[in-house]
Amino acid sequence: MSSSNDFYIEDFLRQAVSVGASDAHICEGERPAIRVSGQIMRINLPPLTSEDIEFVIRTVAPQHLKDRITRFFDIDFSYEIPGCSRFRINMSRQLGKTAMVIRAIPYYIKTFKELYLPDTLEELATFNNGLVLVTGPTGSGKSTTIASLIDYINATSSKHIVTIEDPVEFIFSNKKSIVSQRQLLIDTPSFPDGVKYALRQDPDVIFIGEIRDRETIESALKAAETGHLVVSTIHTNDSVQTVERIINLFEPGERPFVRAQIANSLRGTISQKLVPTAEGGTRLPAVEVLVVTPTVKDFILKNELDQIYELVKKGSFNNMITMNMSLFKLYDEGKVSKETAIAYSDNKQELEQMMRGIYYGTGVNKDE
Repeated sequence: MSSSNDFYIEDFLRQAVSVGASDAHICEGERPAIRVSGQIMRINLPPLTSEDIEFVIRTVAPQHLKDRITRFFDIDFSYEIPGCSRFRINMSRQLGKTAMVIRAIPYYIKTFKELYLPDTLEELATFNNGLVLVTGPTGSGKSTTIASLIDYINATSSKHIVTIEDPVEFIFSNKKSIVSQRQLLIDTPSFPDGVKYALRQDPDVIFIGEIRDRETIESALKAAETGHLVVSTIHTNDSVQTVERIINLFEPGERPFVRAQIANSLRGTISQKLVPTAEGGTRLPAVEVLVVTPTVKDFILKNELDQIYELVKKGSFNNMITMNMSLFKLYDEGKVSKETAIAYSDNKQELEQMMRGIYYGTGVNKDE
């Protein structure tokens, strides 16, 4: 890699994976960069030329897109370096120049325990129907958590799991279950279409890569109501926001009906953030878990969503966890520093009180 003419994307990605990078960033006219433990790092290479980027596109673009890829403004696709890693690539334009963000997708799917995720997720994976949503900002580990959830079902139950993804990320090997993975624009035209046809494929579990619009949530709720477990992601910060976001996709006159659908179908939400550890070099998930109990269902029906957070705080008997409880646990076990835990909290004052011992919600047991 002595000059920009020697930029070989496979060598670059192999090196990125070897140092534990979660993402790589390349853009015409810029030096390449990688993200390690949440921090962006510039690589000591020359700025990439338009020829470099064209060579990258020829190398990584899937065959079905090669002829028309330069006509797209934004596109997602996957790429694989056998024996190294799979990658999810988003190609975009910025100021007329081509850019790519490349996410490393490991071959090995970690268990809940290896990811330091709460046991409650095992319970959410055992439902035979309903909707389970994993939420959080981009880069918060949603895909990894869902892969772990799907593989847990795959390993423990005899079911047919259908995934509808854009693009396919983790690859599942059939264990006790059969896993059918379908990619947008290759195997199915859209998420709603994918769900519609999945219902004719004898599914038990349907994973929808992302709820982006009203049509997708309608498909998801229909599948959840007709005896299937539906798992999906949505970009919100906490469990209450998740319910509000879904309801607000609909017109005011439709919302009471949708609210009833969600109250009856939603089984739980998992909201997460990745928090840097005290020793550095790695990140651990801080996870808020809402389990939909009869009381939560009642609050959704009555549009008293603000009451849900208070209930989650008191909900350790249903294995519910607030984000602050999760951050406190990481701090209490010495996994993250006090400063880091507070920095990642949405209610810093409450967390500081918990640390001072003024308040321990029922989910925080000092004797554990």
